[in-house]
Amino acid sequence: MKKYLLIIISLALSGCLGMPESVKPVPDFEINKYLGKWYEIARLDHSFEEGLSQVTAEYTLKDDGGVSVLNRGFLASENEWKEAEGKAYFVNSESEGYLKVSFFGPFYGSYVVFELDNENYQYAFVSGPNTDYLWLLARTPSVDQELKDTFVQMVKERGFDTKRLIFVDQ
Repeated sequence: MKKYLLIIISLALSGCLGMPESVKPVPDFEINKYLGKWYEIARLDHSFEEGLSQVTAEYTLKDDGGVSVLNRGFLASENEWKEAEGKAYFVNSESEGYLKVSFFGPFYGSYVVFELDNENYQYAFVSGPNTDYLWLLARTPSVDQELKDTFVQMVKERGFDTKRLIFVDQ
């Protein structure tokens, strides 16, 4: 939990409401279709997720129009589940996949959905404020190799370091 807070503070202090130049948020984003449970298939690792497996993110609507975020993962070295609760709000408009997320007070970091299965919302490619933050999320704990290959190819073209990618044990 402390690691989650430290990275969020670091993100906030580094001015995190931007996005990589090579990334553009998806248009026609529908938050109601995005709500629910997502499984982390791949990520660029950071101290706040280091060693975590079985990582999920669950999104629910808040009364104030924002989104509640519950991230959860299993830390085998300590034989325990880790959780981080946060909140997210749209940066520009509710029809654009660009949100700001906070797990610690008034500090926010970018959450940019830049690729999405528009019809069924079964997978999403998500970036943070720069190319150091990246996730492949899916509605199921596993995805086919073709989607993984598409993800790797697309993010490599956008300047992400694919050699650092971790495929999460679910």
